[in-house]
Amino acid sequence: QVQLVESGGDAVQAGGSLRLSCAASGRSFYAMGWFRQAPGMEREFVAVASRSSAVVYYADSVKGRFTISRDNARDNGQTMVYLRMNNLKPEDTAVYYCAAEANSGSIRWVSTRGESYRYWGQGTQVTVSS
Repeated sequence: QVQLVESGGDAVQAGGSLRLSCAASGRSFYAMGWFRQAPGMEREFVAVASRSSAVVYYADSVKGRFTISRDNARDNGQTMVYLRMNNLKPEDTAVYYCAAEANSGSIRWVSTRGESYRYWGQGTQVTVSS
């Protein structure tokens, strides 16, 4: 059974930092990414990393502040993906979702489109106050 479990969301002040974690289990994954959804807004792409981590993309709104990383080789068989968020802004407030894709067969394939990802976590809330 595939599971993606996010953690690390919190309430912080503007300028603060957080690190989100996503523990993915149940199979091997190729591209893994983060998306977010603010109240009343559509889900939007945040960051993605290919399986090899050789290819990463960021939304323009988070470039230079957020860093995605992943660990494919944990002893317990899990794949971990992290999102380090620095210099947080109130507009970063949202539920953050981890997403994973398992069918591309490519260690370099990535997508910024949510519909490309089959597996999703339950989300973790990030709230940034001014």
